[in-house]
Amino acid sequence: MKFFYGKLVLILKFCCASEKKTKDKRRSKRAPLNIEIQELSGDDYFSKNNEFSTWLKEEKDVFFSDLSADSARKLFSDFVKAWNKKKLEIRYYEGIGTAPRSAHNWKIKG
Repeated sequence: MKFFYGKLVLILKFCCASEKKTKDKRRSKRAPLNIEIQELSGDDYFSKNNEFSTWLKEEKDVFFSDLSADSARKLFSDFVKAWNKKKLEIRYYEGIGTAPRSAHNWKIKG
C-alpha cells in the first residue's frame, strides 16, 4: 500500500506542476494591463467576429457555425466581458485576420 501511495503522490505532483506551467503560459500571453483598448459592447458583434470565433474554438471548444443565434449572442457577452477586463491574449487585441468557422473540412480542388 505504501508503494501505491508514493506513486499516487508523484503523479499528483507532476499533474499539478504541469497545470501550473500551463496557467503561467496563458498569463504571460495575456494583454498587459496598462495597454489601452477600445472597450466592446454588444454592438461589436459583427466587427469582432474573427476574434470571437477564435475565442469560441480555443476557450469553449465550439465552432461559431454550431451555435444558434441566441447562444452566439450570449457567448459574445462573455467574450465582451473578458475583452473589457483585458483577460484575453494580446493577439485578440492586435486583431485576428481569419478564424475557424466550422468543423467541416472543405476539399476544394484548385
